[in-house]
Amino acid sequence: MRSEEPLLNYDELAEKNKRYVWHPFTQMKEYIEGDPVIIAGGDGRKLQDVRGNEYWDGVSSIWLNVHGHRVPEIDQAIRGQLEKIAHSTMLGMANVPAVLLAEKLIHLMPPGLAKVFYSDAGATAVEIAIKMAFQYWQHKGQPQKQRFITMKEAYHGDTIGAVSVGAIDIYRHTYSNLLFSPIHVPYPYIYRSPITGDDETQTAFFLDELEKTLQAHHHETAALIIEPVVQGASGIIVMPDGYLRGVRELCTKYNVLMIADEVATGFGRTGRLFACNHEEVTPDILTAGKGLTGGYLPVAITVATDEIYEAFLGDYEDQKTFFHGHSYTGNQLGCAAAIANLDLMEEKNLIHEVQQQSRYIASRLQEFSKLSHVGDIRQKGFMIGLELVVDRETKEPYEWTERVGVQVCTRAKELGMLIRPLGNVVVFMPPLASTKEELEAMLDILYQSIQEVTES
Repeated sequence: MRSEEPLLNYDELAEKNKRYVWHPFTQMKEYIEGDPVIIAGGDGRKLQDVRGNEYWDGVSSIWLNVHGHRVPEIDQAIRGQLEKIAHSTMLGMANVPAVLLAEKLIHLMPPGLAKVFYSDAGATAVEIAIKMAFQYWQHKGQPQKQRFITMKEAYHGDTIGAVSVGAIDIYRHTYSNLLFSPIHVPYPYIYRSPITGDDETQTAFFLDELEKTLQAHHHETAALIIEPVVQGASGIIVMPDGYLRGVRELCTKYNVLMIADEVATGFGRTGRLFACNHEEVTPDILTAGKGLTGGYLPVAITVATDEIYEAFLGDYEDQKTFFHGHSYTGNQLGCAAAIANLDLMEEKNLIHEVQQQSRYIASRLQEFSKLSHVGDIRQKGFMIGLELVVDRETKEPYEWTERVGVQVCTRAKELGMLIRPLGNVVVFMPPLASTKEELEAMLDILYQSIQEVTES
């Protein structure tokens, strides 16, 4: 669809974009040769570019939009806060919205999590969790516990510590000399599992692999970090029931802290407020971001138990202080947006709506299983990944150089929806407040795009 008239001069902006801007996770040599989308506005679940074209926001502006764009309640909350103050430091001081948001968050967290540490992005939230876990054991008199266990193909962000506990080679091999080395264990990727069997069998196998690792390394391990229920950047890999609870039990058994990275899965994305809620698990440290402000402003959190927090308490000369902080920690505008977002989620009973709409999505996804090159369909709530393969019987993947996922997303853009692939996995992650009619329109585009590209 197109609005009535172009908003800005596209050619001029495109030239300036190519001349001055370096884009994230983007090969700029190819990008500057193309015809980029330049967003000028948004409304509801749609985005508009400077040429007047409209697109469904089919990936929630990279997994973070909750209610849509230009949400009156969040807009007004930011304006109201702006009339008071935009930002003041939290180093040795507090501010009203940061305090009120922390109170609200603790009441929403898995029981036992008690203290909120603010930052500005998912990666920094993970960086904080790593440093927190590392320093905790120093204060507890076990300085030998310095290593971390992470899942194969994990992604936890792009700061140095977060990259270190990540395990997708393309994101880390260039920086290998800068990174520390974690201990890797397999994440339960059922579609390409090394064993056959039902979910219960798979859960038992992968938990056994983890326990062997913990038996060998628990004495030197500070923490295990995991993306609960859904591993995101590896291709929307959904773990079998019981696995997350088993991880919690093993971490407790071997005295290893558990860090749950809920940056992508938190705030309703999987159909529960936090993915840990699916199995009533409380980690020692939880990180979250993305949907916290409804997709408006960069605020992230690292939430710890009182046990973690109290290990850092002492006299000034003890130097037990957690020496970490960011210039915009606890920013008032961002915290005001987050409070409005959470209030709106509660008012609209959004988690229930996500559960209802997830069932509709699941029913529609059955049609996709009939496409000859859709090998696996993975869904948890509003996190959906469709793995495309050359052959469904052998599960033979497409070569990276064929860019099948990219081609599908390019076709979807032509049809009016913006999505982004993870290799051969096409990701569909719409805003949580999307209506059935809106989801229907988006899924129609997704189906047509996959069909045309893979069966042409």
